[in-house]
Amino acid sequence: MVSILSLFTPGNIFLATLIIVVLAIIAAIIIVIFQANVSALIPLYAIGVFLSFTLSQAGMARRWFKIGRLNPEDEIKEQSSTLRFDRGWRWKMLVNSFGALATAIVMMIFAITKFRDGAWVVVILIPALVSTFYAIHRHYRQLADALSLSDYTPLSQLKNQRVIIPISGVHKGTLNALRYARSLTHDITAIYVAIDDAHTQRTQQRWEKWVTDIPLIVIDSPYREFMHPLVTYIETIAASNPPNQIVTVVVPEFIPNRWWHNLLHMQNATWLRWALRFVPGIVVVDVPYQVK
Repeated sequence: MVSILSLFTPGNIFLATLIIVVLAIIAAIIIVIFQANVSALIPLYAIGVFLSFTLSQAGMARRWFKIGRLNPEDEIKEQSSTLRFDRGWRWKMLVNSFGALATAIVMMIFAITKFRDGAWVVVILIPALVSTFYAIHRHYRQLADALSLSDYTPLSQLKNQRVIIPISGVHKGTLNALRYARSLTHDITAIYVAIDDAHTQRTQQRWEKWVTDIPLIVIDSPYREFMHPLVTYIETIAASNPPNQIVTVVVPEFIPNRWWHNLLHMQNATWLRWALRFVPGIVVVDVPYQVK
C-alpha cells in the first residue's frame, strides 16, 4: 500500500493528467479527420499494434543482451526489474530479435500501402508524441538534477537584506506594506515612477507627511511607462549586491471586496511580480490590503 501511494505525487499526477488531456484532444481530432469511419481507422490501429509489438520485442532483446554481459554472480537493479545472468540468453535474444524484425516489417508494409488512406497520421503523430513525452521527461530529470544536494556547497549566511517598495501613490495599502517592511530591516527604499508631474508632486507631499524615515526615489518616465523603468532599476540594484545580500521587493496590493472589481484596475502589482520572479537575487513579497 505504501509503495502504491508513493506514486501519487503532485508531479506524477500532473504529468498523468497532462498526458490524458493531450491524448483525449488528439483522439478527438483524429475522429473529426476520419469522420468517425471505423474502416478508415483500421490502418491506424494496425500500425499502433505492430509498433507496440516491435518496441516490446526490441526491448526484450536489449534486455537479454545486457544480461549476457553479466557474470554469473552479478546482479543489476534497474528501475522496474533486476537483471541476473541467464545461460539461455543467446537464443532468447535471438527469438525476441526475430519477433521485433517481423513485426517491424509488417508495420512498414501497413505504413507504405495505407499511407494515403490515413496511415500518414500515425507516421507523423507517433514521433511527435514520443518527442513531446521525452521532452517532458527530460525536463523533470533536469529539474531533479538541478535541485539535487549531491556535490552541493551551502551558501554563506545572509548578512543583510535590502527592501525596495515600489509605490503608485500614498494610501492605506502603501502604509500597510511599509509596516511589514519595517519588520524585516531598516534598509528600506521606496520607488515611485513619475508619469504625471502633478500627481508626482502630490505623492511627494503626502510621502513627506506620512513617512519621514524612509527615502522616496522618483524615477522619471518620459514615455509614460511604469513597468520597464521600475524593473530596470530593481535589476540594477540586484546586480550590484554582494553574494551575501538579498533584495526583497515588497509589493503593496489592495484587494477589492468584490472579485470582479479587479477587472477595473491595471493589476500592476501582478505584472511586477511576474517580471521580477525570473531575476536572480530578488525575493518578491506580496503584501495585500483588503479593502472593506
